[in-house]
Amino acid sequence: MQKFPMTAPGLQRLEEELRNLKSVERPAVIRAIAEARSHGDLSENAEYHAARERQSFIEGRIQELEEIVSAAEVIDPSALTGEHVKFGAHVWLLDEETEKEASYQIVGVYEADIKLARLSISSPLAKALIGKKTGETISVPAPGGDRTYEILGVKFI
Repeated sequence: MQKFPMTAPGLQRLEEELRNLKSVERPAVIRAIAEARSHGDLSENAEYHAARERQSFIEGRIQELEEIVSAAEVIDPSALTGEHVKFGAHVWLLDEETEKEASYQIVGVYEADIKLARLSISSPLAKALIGKKTGETISVPAPGGDRTYEILGVKFI
């Protein structure tokens, strides 16, 4: 079975989503289907079809989350040390073209959220960062041409 590297908070978020789907969303959609059935002819009942579609989505997501959670390999970034970028690292970068600074944490695929500065380990930027250390420059292919970043710092928090 394939293991998925993940931080403890990332696993916790997925487990909370799974609990919510099982204990709140699934019962709600079952009630919605029962209510729609009580309205009669199912062939032209839009509420019924929408509820069945929602049920299909919920069941698929539950199955997906159960597989991910069971195969999660929790890695504690605070237990890691070193000066090289690896899974769990918080990395501070300087975009050499725009002179803008940014920081990201390298996390698992299923917990990545760029809005929260959580960068997937499988992203081009993270792949370019892995194994590098403070002071090094990396080049990342981007749609508008290669982007160059300087690594300003690496911490394991």
